[in-house]
Amino acid sequence: MTTLVNTCWRSWNPWGVNTRYTRRYAGAQSSQSAIMVDEHGERIIVNYPSPDLLAEADWLSGIDFSQWDIVLADVRWHEGAKLAFTLARQAGVKTLLDGDVTPQDISELVALSDHAAFSAPGLARLTGISDAASALKQSQMLTNGHVYVTQGSEGCYWIENGMLQHLAGFAVDVVDTTGAGDVFHGALAFSLASGNELKDAVRFASGVAALKCTRPGGRAGIPDCDQTRSFLSLFV
Repeated sequence: MTTLVNTCWRSWNPWGVNTRYTRRYAGAQSSQSAIMVDEHGERIIVNYPSPDLLAEADWLSGIDFSQWDIVLADVRWHEGAKLAFTLARQAGVKTLLDGDVTPQDISELVALSDHAAFSAPGLARLTGISDAASALKQSQMLTNGHVYVTQGSEGCYWIENGMLQHLAGFAVDVVDTTGAGDVFHGALAFSLASGNELKDAVRFASGVAALKCTRPGGRAGIPDCDQTRSFLSLFV
């Protein structure tokens, strides 16, 4: 998803992230977060979303979305996610929503999603239902796509062919959960774009997230494909 920042980057930064479509706003500040991790590896994030970054998304219309295999967006920039998903679907490109907690009603984003993967709090916020299985079935009524909900160590639930499916979480020694949800969604997008079946995509994404939790740091803790496949081979 295109990110709004207030600094000028090279087209490719040292981590291989293409920033070609980054938009710069003079005088604005990027959103910032403070992250605290306890002795059990659980984290809490205090976020400051900059009020100086404009919500308008019309400039995305100048981007050729057909060049990608899948478009992943979260709910923090509602108008951007809405337009990006609309343009992606017009181009025949898959869409994946990271459905976390937000004050806005994200029903229209869910409707535009081929895949909507919720956090448990995000799903409860959307549906008003605390029971994850019931909430997931309710969310399915909003879209013709697939819906999922992640529940940390309890694993992931999703609906496939009208049936509730579940993959248990991988048992690991947790060091730091920072970024676990983000890497789950990124790995899910990669696996779905690679043409994998839903169960295989969920398993791959769950493996990436589990491995990330065994390492400190956000970006620094992300495993590569070889490390993930080696890890998954232990659970055949």
